[in-house]
Amino acid sequence: MHYLVLDEQHDDQANHRRLGLAVSKSVGKAVTRNTVKRRFRVLARMHEHQLPEHCDIVLRAKPSAASASFESLDHQIAKCFAAVANKAK
Repeated sequence: MHYLVLDEQHDDQANHRRLGLAVSKSVGKAVTRNTVKRRFRVLARMHEHQLPEHCDIVLRAKPSAASASFESLDHQIAKCFAAVANKAK
């Protein structure tokens, strides 16, 4: 998983966190890609409290995300969001 955060200018209308997901065909067929996206959304909701208030984040799934356990993805996203929070300070 990779992450990208870019938010130096705050738009008055965008006063919340936004999540983007990039899951390419290399991850698997449509059912597999949708499963990975669902898992990412659930995990992002679980850990979004760690992120700054004004934050756009894009998660890119690697092909190994298709076979990764939920616990493994949970650990990776928690670690990723903690890194983003530390950089925002």
